[in-house]
Amino acid sequence: MKIGVMELIVIFIVALLVIGPDKLPSYAKKLGGALREFRKASADVTKEIRENVVDPLDEASKPLREAMEPFEELNRDINKNMKSVEKDLKGIGKTKKKEEEAPAEEAPKAEPAAEKSEPEPKAAAEAAEKPAEAPAEAAAAADVTPAGETKENGGKEA
Repeated sequence: MKIGVMELIVIFIVALLVIGPDKLPSYAKKLGGALREFRKASADVTKEIRENVVDPLDEASKPLREAMEPFEELNRDINKNMKSVEKDLKGIGKTKKKEEEAPAEEAPKAEPAAEKSEPEPKAAAEAAEKPAEAPAEAAAAADVTPAGETKENGGKEA
């Protein structure tokens, strides 16, 4: 709460009317002395609180701050790395979109050529037959060695 000039003038006029012009200087002197004592007492209390509470807490917290410093540095490094990873991940999505857009542009050009050369049903049927034959051939090749020996009899003919 701030008291401006107008408020002081009003207080002075009220005090002059209530106390009277003869006693006003002595009461003003007493009020000034009381304010001086109040300021001195509040300064002493502030000094005692600072010496007995604040300074010991600062001394006690100093080792804690020193102990926390490596963790804070580690936290800053982790945050920096996280930002870098987020930036890289955002870049990955953009490059993938570009790669998807590029084949999509090339696909319509290649599509008419495929239709002219061979119909799709025949190609699909042939592709379905080849994978079925490939595992059977691979299994037969695994059981027979180059010299006609089988793996079951340890490489010796019966």
